[in-house]
Amino acid sequence: MTAQTDPTRSHRFWGRLFRWLCTAAALFGCLVLAALLAAVVWQAWGWLNWEFLTRYDSRRPTEAGIKAALWGSFWLLLLTALFAVPLSISAAIYLEEYARRTRLTALLQLNVNNLAGVPSIVIGILGLTAFVRMFGLFGNQPRPITVGFGPVAFTVQIPFGRSVLAGALTLALLIMPVLIVATQEALRAVPASIRHAALALGASRWQTIRYQVLPAAAPGILTGVILALSRAVGETAPLLMIGALSYVAFSPGGIERLSDLLSLQKLAGVPFSPFTVLPIQIFNWALRPQSAYHHLAAAGIIVLLLLLFALNAAAIYLRYRFRRRLSGRT
Repeated sequence: MTAQTDPTRSHRFWGRLFRWLCTAAALFGCLVLAALLAAVVWQAWGWLNWEFLTRYDSRRPTEAGIKAALWGSFWLLLLTALFAVPLSISAAIYLEEYARRTRLTALLQLNVNNLAGVPSIVIGILGLTAFVRMFGLFGNQPRPITVGFGPVAFTVQIPFGRSVLAGALTLALLIMPVLIVATQEALRAVPASIRHAALALGASRWQTIRYQVLPAAAPGILTGVILALSRAVGETAPLLMIGALSYVAFSPGGIERLSDLLSLQKLAGVPFSPFTVLPIQIFNWALRPQSAYHHLAAAGIIVLLLLLFALNAAAIYLRYRFRRRLSGRT
């Protein structure tokens, strides 16, 4: 009897020990995170107010704010989403639903998976060469080119230079492999029986994808999109590489209030304006020797964390809503 029960007790002991170690590791990580957050909040206390959000950066710490960085982050995130999301979802649908399993598609899939792990600084070098300088084909100075006719004409700068457009295209290259992989995983999670049933009822392949597969995969796709954009809004290295400014006292396109969004001239100037974003603004303040700028950097960190929390909360909410809709509940 003793010989039979001893192994059982030994297994229970090692199982409990492993559980305690995992619990201790999780608690340690949470405690370290809580300590860091408490230190940042303590350092930002008294500096994070409405004036901090509505003022531009200044040479005087007591008058500095993050208005330019907030607008720059907004436009950069919007343009990145416009470039990356449609292309990534379309590429994932092609690779998962249409492409035949050949050596070429296997090579494409391998490259996508590898690009998802490329360091962001490498993407920044690519963006500097391809978008900021355009391989030196058009010289070093941007040349204005008018596109359109009459009242809808606007000016395009070639090469793009150190502008919002160059930054958005660079970040789009950074998150597109991640979005493609996330979308493919969401499509694979849809049971094959749904596709077979739709095709058996006479639906075309596109109708099956449009009305059956994509709605079922929407929670996973939206979650991947928002998490990828959350990564983009916190990136610093690629934007430093392409030359985003660290001190900016204006908003891209001169848009400072919501009413300015009605001006087509200002909107057309946004993609080709110099810019800064929250991570670069925080990085710039943290490097300065004056302690007052360190308080500003802590306040900027709080704003950036709140923005990231909001994006992640939106991902959770959208996933919950789509799952309820798919389950037939209201």
